[in-house]
Amino acid sequence: MSDIDTTPNENDDVVARVLANAGAQSAHRTTFGSGTSVETRAQALQSDSNYDEHRDGEQLDREDRQALRRVAGLSTELDDVTEVEYRQLRIERVVLIGIYTQGNTVDAENSLRELYALAETAGAVVLDGLLQRRANPDPSTYFGKGKAEELRGIVAASGADTVIADTELAPSQRRALEDIVKVKVIDRTAVILDIFSQHAKSREGKAQVELAQLEYMLPRLRGWGEALSRQGGGAGGSGDGMGSRGPGETKIELDRRRIHTRMSRLRKQIKGFAPAREAKRANRNRFEVPSVAIVGYTNAGKSSLLNHITSAGVLVENALFATLDATVRKSVTADGRPYTLTDTVGFVRNLPHQLVEAFRSTLEEVGESDVIVHVVDASHPDPGSQLATVRDVIGEVEARDIPEIVVFNKVDLLQDDDQRLLLRALEPTAIFVSARTGEGVAELQARIAELVPSPDVQVELLVPYDRGDIVASLHDRGRILTTDYVDGGTHVTAMVNAMDEGALKQFAVVSA
Repeated sequence: MSDIDTTPNENDDVVARVLANAGAQSAHRTTFGSGTSVETRAQALQSDSNYDEHRDGEQLDREDRQALRRVAGLSTELDDVTEVEYRQLRIERVVLIGIYTQGNTVDAENSLRELYALAETAGAVVLDGLLQRRANPDPSTYFGKGKAEELRGIVAASGADTVIADTELAPSQRRALEDIVKVKVIDRTAVILDIFSQHAKSREGKAQVELAQLEYMLPRLRGWGEALSRQGGGAGGSGDGMGSRGPGETKIELDRRRIHTRMSRLRKQIKGFAPAREAKRANRNRFEVPSVAIVGYTNAGKSSLLNHITSAGVLVENALFATLDATVRKSVTADGRPYTLTDTVGFVRNLPHQLVEAFRSTLEEVGESDVIVHVVDASHPDPGSQLATVRDVIGEVEARDIPEIVVFNKVDLLQDDDQRLLLRALEPTAIFVSARTGEGVAELQARIAELVPSPDVQVELLVPYDRGDIVASLHDRGRILTTDYVDGGTHVTAMVNAMDEGALKQFAVVSA
């Protein structure tokens, strides 16, 4: 039997076509259904879309993203889109493809469903998903020549105009497969870069995304037809004489040089943003304000959790990579100690290395933090892979030694207690939280209060009444143990940071 089969059979050892029986697995999850109801959304996107206006703010950015609608079915383009150099903006109709090995079916299907969520977030309509079993991708066409011909028939029958591969394709593989299926072929990395390009808001975020796109594009330049193979610069034909004859530079060489020049400018621009970040961080360090970084898989609920704790009003959207720019908000522990909460960019399996490098400056917030809150989607079918993926990136920014709090978010979507037991076995010390209902948030805040650095030097002071600023500073930067008002001033016993002890020596009470 063919590995690509459009009629699933219950006797098959593996399911090659994703969406055979996935609808029965969860009411909140689905794979590649063609309907438009909330139950037919991508499995990585929950059906819930309720937002709290007080907690999440007005969400004007989310409304702005949804303000532009494209109408399907209005097109006069050629069937073979590879024959044209410029293509108009349209709702792309895509077919997803992937490779799996024997015994790796579940992981392959989860990965392909996640690719569906990525394509949906990018604005495409997914028509089908296909998996082929083979030991290794075909070095020339990825899918193998015979299966690529079958894929061409499926693409033609479904009316798709794009094929997306669930891995990063080599430039030669993409070109060869494109020549066979006669529609545009892209890979997982291109989809992620496209989402980042749509969602980047700040100057630094836009520069980082553009740099990553150019790094990805550079080895993949090709002309539509012979467009980029033209010779330019040779002046022999114009009668300029000796030394001017020859082919000159090709257009593709000129484009490569322009891309290298642009990349160099972007790196300098990104480097120029560093002093502003360092100044803000130095200001927090000067006042000994502990930093807590929220990290996690994309769409795990990091921004929702930040909003619930701080009422920050950060953009919350049921989409992958909804927020890219780091957001810092202030919070306080139950005993009044201030700390900062930083919402960082989300991660995903097979995160393009170009993005890791481009966003390294943003990920510095993780490496400089005192505590890491690692948010995991409890309702995801494979939370273990989320944990591993995020911890790999944490290791890349050299933050493995920072205290970590694992938080299983979206527990309100769990069907029964058995799922909680499985998650508890995966991470015994984790906290179960729902950013929507508030379950477990108080426990999380208590755990943060235990781990953030606290003043560790006890002082006994007699502060004159005209130096109320000292007492106010003790409340802000230390922890007051006792307060007594005597004739000479305010008698205070407090816990302070070691670096503040010297400045307070003039008010110290000398024991008899």
